[in-house]
Amino acid sequence: MLESAEVGHSVSKASYARREPRLREALLNAQFDLMQARKGPVLMIITGVEGGGRSETANKLTEWMDPRHIHVTAFGTRSCEELARPPAWRYWRALPPKGGIGVFLNAWYTEMLDARVRGKLSARDLEFYLQETRLFERMLVDEGFALLKFWIHLSKPALRERLEEFDQHTRARRALFKIDTKRARMYQTLRPLWEEMLRETSTADAPWIVVEGQDDHYRNLTVGTVLLDTMKRVISDTPTGPRRTISPGPAPSIVDNVKLLRSLDLTQRIPEADYPKEIAKWQSRLAELTQVKRFRDHSLVLAFEGADAAGKGGAIRRVTGALDARQYVTVPTAAPTDAEKLFPYLWRFWLRVPPRGGITIFDRTWYGRVLVERVEGLCSEFDWRRAYDEINQFEEQVVEDGAIVCKFWLQVSKSEQYRRFKAREKTPFKRFKITAEDWRNRSKWDAYQQAVADMVDQTSSELAPWTLVEAEDKYFARVKILKTIVRRLTEALD
Repeated sequence: MLESAEVGHSVSKASYARREPRLREALLNAQFDLMQARKGPVLMIITGVEGGGRSETANKLTEWMDPRHIHVTAFGTRSCEELARPPAWRYWRALPPKGGIGVFLNAWYTEMLDARVRGKLSARDLEFYLQETRLFERMLVDEGFALLKFWIHLSKPALRERLEEFDQHTRARRALFKIDTKRARMYQTLRPLWEEMLRETSTADAPWIVVEGQDDHYRNLTVGTVLLDTMKRVISDTPTGPRRTISPGPAPSIVDNVKLLRSLDLTQRIPEADYPKEIAKWQSRLAELTQVKRFRDHSLVLAFEGADAAGKGGAIRRVTGALDARQYVTVPTAAPTDAEKLFPYLWRFWLRVPPRGGITIFDRTWYGRVLVERVEGLCSEFDWRRAYDEINQFEEQVVEDGAIVCKFWLQVSKSEQYRRFKAREKTPFKRFKITAEDWRNRSKWDAYQQAVADMVDQTSSELAPWTLVEAEDKYFARVKILKTIVRRLTEALD
């Protein structure tokens, strides 16, 4: 792959002077059409050999196009805010919306290579992260991204010539973009890693485009032309990669997995007289654990799902009653807004991942895709089936970074739900909690129960297990939830 870029390519000044204005006009028009259609988005990864012209290429694109709708992000050393969260967090935060164009300089590829060179990543670990990268990029393509990956290459003689020019004092003082000369002189050491990375991550969904970087005019025209062709395909709805005709992910279980819910003992109770003592005991223990020094190396993610009127709100209030208000944030999750729909499904949840030492409580979660959206037909079967794996990957990444993930499904019987619905209608300050949609959802009770059973089957892992909570008695449910959080924290902090 790299050898193909080592043959000299150049564009004369006269040819460049003719072609550049036409390309610039076409790019501006295509950018406007892409923005109006709110399609895509287009995400460009530009990386390559040190001194090959990565930054210059990105700068030229912003010069040619409307800078309001093309955003360049140069990923370097992580900030304190980024260090406190999973490695993928900063990339999710920088993703462009539909209709936009994002340019990532280096991104996750340079980060992996740097870690490998510094000895912080073994060969086996590198293989794992390359696989994780393939899965992430496939998810982006499935979400509608047009993903362009450019490797700007220089042969070793061309790099040596570039370094000699850069070392001249007059050129160095005028240079807009600096070269890491130490990294550039590691050419022979890095080349096998480059080749492995390109080979292992060039897929049908996201192939690498190797561009020779010695001639600035050739490099800029090549990247600009590929971008133009891609925007035209996106606007015309012509796929940039193969369309998937087979639904990904596991099929629903062929066994009666709903019996897991039916077998829950909903008769479990805590006597009303014992409840104050029990709730205070576990709230006190939770407060202690979230204040110990060891918790600063962790974060806590609490995910609450459950049948309508199962008592999620009351359970969450008993959890927050034990916490320092400066330490946690509660995120009530509703249907995605129009702005949120411009980004991948998991985007809004990635943004709320807590930093180490922090706590995020989700009142309904990313599981909406395999519950409400699945049952109500708000997404395609393809989308909710692939969501199982994408959710597992999301949870695995936050756990690897130190998060303790506790997921709760609160279960009540259909008859108890009916009783609570009627009680809400009769209670003035609870009327807002009951809507026509809640009553309509009861007609799909069996479909929701099947979706819940499949969800637990496919996403309850050792790293992030589901806890099924018998919520017929609210006192019992609240205490069980607190005890579970305390147990998980104790295990992680010991």
